[in-house]
Amino acid sequence: MTQSFTVSDAAARRIAEIIASKGAVESTFALRVSVSAGGCNGFQYEFKLDPETSPEDFVVTSHGIRVVVDPVSLDLMNGGELDFVDKLMGAHFAVNNPNAASGCGCGTSFSLA
Repeated sequence: MTQSFTVSDAAARRIAEIIASKGAVESTFALRVSVSAGGCNGFQYEFKLDPETSPEDFVVTSHGIRVVVDPVSLDLMNGGELDFVDKLMGAHFAVNNPNAASGCGCGTSFSLA
C-alpha cells in the first residue's frame, strides 16, 4: 500500500512563520505531526517543532519547510492532509484525515471506524 500525507499551502506558510519567529532557519526544524492515544475520541493529533528526524520518518517538503510523520502515525493518517485553518473562533492546524470515523469539535482528536 502506498502511503501519503500532504501539506496545504496555508499550513506550509504558517509553519515557515512559526520557525522564523523563533529565529531559526527553516532547514533546521521540521514540524512533527504525530498521533497518540487520548483525547475525547480515542486518538489525538500532536504538533511540535523537531530538530531531529529518524530514517523511518515520512518527510513532506513544501515551500521550503519539512513536515515529518512517524510510521505508526502515518498508518493512522494515510492519505491525509495537514491544513492551517484561520476562522473567527481561532486559528489552528487541522488534519483532514480520511481514516477518521469521527472527530471532536476542536479537531484535535478522532476515532477510527
